[in-house]
This record gives sequence, structure tokens and C-alpha cells, in this order.
Amino acid sequence: MEYVVIAIVVVVVLLAGVIGFVVPRRRRDAEVSGRGPSTLELPAQRPPETASADQPAVDAAVEAAPVEPPPVERSPVEPPLEETAPAVEVPAPAAGRLVRLRSRLVRSQSTLGRGLLALLSRDHLDDDDWDELEDTLLTADVGVAATQEIVGRLRERVRVQGTRSPEELRTLLAEELVAAIGADTDRELKTFPHADGPAVALVVGVNGTGKTTTCGKIARVLVADGRSVLLGAADTFRAAAADQLATWGSRVGAQTVRGPEGADPASVAFDAVAKGKEQHVDTVLIDTAGRLHTKSGLMDELGKIKRVIEKHGPVDEILLVLDATTGQNGLVQARVFTEVVECTGIVLTKLDGTAKGGIVISVQRELGIPVKLVGLGEGPDDMAPFEPVAFVDALLGEPAA
Repeated sequence: MEYVVIAIVVVVVLLAGVIGFVVPRRRRDAEVSGRGPSTLELPAQRPPETASADQPAVDAAVEAAPVEPPPVERSPVEPPLEETAPAVEVPAPAAGRLVRLRSRLVRSQSTLGRGLLALLSRDHLDDDDWDELEDTLLTADVGVAATQEIVGRLRERVRVQGTRSPEELRTLLAEELVAAIGADTDRELKTFPHADGPAVALVVGVNGTGKTTTCGKIARVLVADGRSVLLGAADTFRAAAADQLATWGSRVGAQTVRGPEGADPASVAFDAVAKGKEQHVDTVLIDTAGRLHTKSGLMDELGKIKRVIEKHGPVDEILLVLDATTGQNGLVQARVFTEVVECTGIVLTKLDGTAKGGIVISVQRELGIPVKLVGLGEGPDDMAPFEPVAFVDALLGEPAA
């Protein structure tokens, strides 16, 4: 009996312990399950500015929420700059340009003109006076044969007509000079296209005459006359020549055909004419490398360029660029070039920088080649078609008082 009581007491104690342990646990679980996960309160967090290094400054809920960025002051966006092609220039009309540039000639040639008129206005002209007149013309590079002819005709007219006034003498002298230059000579540039292709003009000359620049100015003359022009940079020996020519062409809207440095000049010229045919331009103007007239190899190459171009068609103009300041040396140069490529016209540059304008007469008389264009300055439109009457008028200047 005693053992039964002890067992009952033990069972009661165990049941009391189990109940004391299980009931509080179930109560806590019930409280937690009653609130659920959506109402779980997270520990309060300190503001970011007071958060310690080992405690997160922002809780997960705050991090998940979208954050409005602070307003940013934006500068106005400018549209990208567009690359614009350079404006195409409109050259001054070629007709009458020599008259407009008369002052350039007067400044350099007036000394010659005044000297001639001063001689002719003397009360009595003896043999010494006429000899002095001849010397003056020879100094101006008129040439021996032309000078003798001019003085002989003028001397006879003065004797027969009894002319003495400066105005009358100036008129007679002007008439003789115009006749010596050749007022009726055909000086028109042959730049009209053919039925099957463009007109072709080849520009040749010695080193140092400003030939590439002259070629660019000729292009402006042609554009001013209403021609469409394509340039061929056949001077492949000078690195800057093609760039220089292309710059001249771009100013008037003319394309330039070029090859690599050191390329065959004849090949470049051939391609330029072919391109001109393809684009139906009026005139193809080809710049060639400067060459000394004494170098037979280079002169033969010039002949090759002409022959290659002629596979497309005829070469309409071969313009020889001469420096007016070289005087009679220009005749030697012109003669050799003419023998190789049969030049059709002279472009006389730097005519405003010399009093030796008589080279116009001597070149034409010695070689039978007309002066077609003259350069009267460094401006882009300072090249003009040659007009004998306007030239002589500027050569003589104003009549002596």
C-alpha cells in the first residue's frame, strides 16, 4: 500500500511539471501565430545619419521602397553642328575684266608710255630721237624686228601727216602698237564641248611660273563664262600641287581628279577626261608639272600626256604659262614647248609687275602664238582675257600734258 501511494505522488509531480512546461509554450506560440508574418514588427532602426558602423542604416522595407531621385538641373542640349560644304563663289565676269584692271597696268607701264609720248611730242624729231624711241621699245622687250617695223611706219606717218600734238602722236603710236599686237587675232579660248565629250585644255610651262595657281584662275575665267569645269591634277611630282588645285576647284564648284603621289601623269590626265565625259562637263582643264625646257626626258613626257589624252579625242587648247618678268628668255622657253606639244595660246602672268609689256608683241611675232590670257595680280579674279586695245591704252597711260 505504501508503494502505491509513492507511485501516485510521483505521477502527480510529473504531470504538474509537464503541464507547467507545455501550457506557457502553447500560449506563446498562439500569440505569435495570431499576429502572423504580415504584422511582424521589426526592431526600430536609427536614422541613417546616427547609425553606427555595425548597425544597418536602412532596413529591408525602406530599401525595397522606390526612392525619388533629387531633381537635377539640366543644361539645354544644343543640336549637333552640321558639316556644311564651303560656299561656291561666283567669279567676276571675264568680259571687260582687263578694262576693270587697267589701273594695275597703268602703275607699272606708265613710265614706258610717258617716255614714248615725251619723245614723240618734241618740236623736231631728228635721227637721234628716232633711235632713242627704238631703244625704248627694245628695252620693253618688243623685239628687234617688231621695233624696226613700228618705228619705220610711225616715222613715215608723222612725216607725211605733219603730226605734232601729243594727242595726235599718242593716237598714231597706239594704232601702230595695236597693229603689231594683232587686233584681229583669234584669242577666244576653245572651251565649248564636243558632241561626244568635253573640250580639253592642257596647261604647260616651266618651273616657277605659278602654273598651278594660274590653272585655278583659268578655271575661274571659264566658270565666269558659264562653263562647267573639271580639273585634272596631272602634276604628281609635287606633293601639294593636287591639294592646291583641288582648293581652287572647290571654290567654284569644280571637281578635281587626282592620283597618288608619283603616279603616271598621263594616266591621271586620261582618267580626268574620262570622268569629264561621264559627268558631261563642258571643259576639262589639266594641270601638268613644271619642267625645264632643256630637259628632253620631261618634254617627251609632256608629249606622251597629249597623245594619251587624244585617245579620248582632240586636245582643244594647249596653254603655255609664261612669266612676263622673264623677258626674252620667255621666247626660248615658248619655242621649245611649241616644238613638243604645239601650243595654241599664251598665258602671260605678272604683267602688272614689269614695264616690259612688249613681250606680248615679241612672243606673238616670233612664234605665231596669240596671247589669250594675262595675269594682273595675285587676286583670284586678276586674270583676264587679253584685249589689245585696252592693253595698249593702259601701256601708254594718259597723254602728256
